[in-house]
Amino acid sequence: MNRVEIITFDKLPTNVYELKTMADMSTPFKTAALSVLAFLQYENDPEAAFEMIDYLKGPQPLSNLDKQFIRDRLEEKGYVIRSYFEGTSPENDYTLPVAPYSIEVSDNPYSYSNEHYATLYLKSSGADSLRQVTLREKGDGTWCLWGHTFLSDIHVPKSKDPWA
Repeated sequence: MNRVEIITFDKLPTNVYELKTMADMSTPFKTAALSVLAFLQYENDPEAAFEMIDYLKGPQPLSNLDKQFIRDRLEEKGYVIRSYFEGTSPENDYTLPVAPYSIEVSDNPYSYSNEHYATLYLKSSGADSLRQVTLREKGDGTWCLWGHTFLSDIHVPKSKDPWA
């Protein structure tokens, strides 16, 4: 890894209006972390989460297929997104810590192989390897969410583990 950034937030947005007030999309690192905040809302309000994700995606909103993919990955598995916050673990059932909320984002030598794109990596407390997120730069320097492949399964929370 070349660079690791810890992006910290004082609050968690519950709708697109709150997200917009805190949405600094000037770097791919910041947009990657904001993406986690948007996906986090899915557990409480899927439609609000979709609105926030659409905002972060810029001019290319979620398709119906994208929404179904998200439903398939996160239905009854909100802990997957909570695992991206520092202080969570399978042992504490991925319970969110109190504010401030921190998310670790990193790059590597191949992160910027394609012009106007960045492939960054999110650290999950429930995964054995970093999870990928792809961002695309708009002409105005804003970085938008392009690929959300960080929704893969992780270690189940201890309370749901039949082997624990």
